[in-house]
Amino acid sequence: GFSIRHLAISKVKGKFEDFDATFITGENPLDSSVTATVEVASVNTNEKNRDGHLRTGDFFSAEEFPQLTFVSTGVREVDGEFKVDGDLTMRGVTKPVTFDFEFGGFGEDSRGNPKAGFTATTVIKRDEFGLSWGNTPLDKGGVMLGNDVALTIEVQADLQQDEAE
Repeated sequence: GFSIRHLAISKVKGKFEDFDATFITGENPLDSSVTATVEVASVNTNEKNRDGHLRTGDFFSAEEFPQLTFVSTGVREVDGEFKVDGDLTMRGVTKPVTFDFEFGGFGEDSRGNPKAGFTATTVIKRDEFGLSWGNTPLDKGGVMLGNDVALTIEVQADLQQDEAE
């Protein structure tokens, strides 16, 4: 999901509904990795007209750049908290980002299937990815759209064991 300041008075939230990710966990959590792909056209803010606008060249340019990707470059621990560093690509621009990572743990669903859960958060600057539409100054101060975009990833994933184990 994402959240961005709108009209300097509130936040608009949205999510992408079509995505795929692979998480590989090591015996040592610092040896873990993630790759993720998001289909831009699946953006949903619960407002059809806004979603259509977000798919245009003013924002994500979904036809030209149909996917967002994230590829981790490392996991590290800072003051007992995990950080996942990686490269985020949006609109053909790749920038390094760091997600704060909170591991929820392991569990099983009602059928006994193993699951893992976590939350990852970061804030990106949309102008660094070529998203500058909405920088219109407002009469009372501020701009139509803030530059900071909060990204939140909530995951409950199917856990698969390596066949070699």
